[in-house]
Amino acid sequence: METVWDWITVFAFAGLVTLMIQRSMEEEPSDSLWQYAPPAIGCAVVNYIGNEGYHIPAAIGFVAIIIYVFKVLHVRLPGSR
Repeated sequence: METVWDWITVFAFAGLVTLMIQRSMEEEPSDSLWQYAPPAIGCAVVNYIGNEGYHIPAAIGFVAIIIYVFKVLHVRLPGSR
């Protein structure tokens, strides 16, 4: 854990794992396991790209991961409907 990208992607991955565990405990899971693979792989790719010094492409990739999580996994912010 030496760079900012290490920290950002580890926290994002931890949040993704937490969401997956929370959703897997529902009686009727609202999503399947394979839907978590793209953002998990994306975290690894963003970390690699960011650590190689390509900060703008890494930031764009990270934003794409966040959009995926909100659109595909249907995550809502607290207080929104």
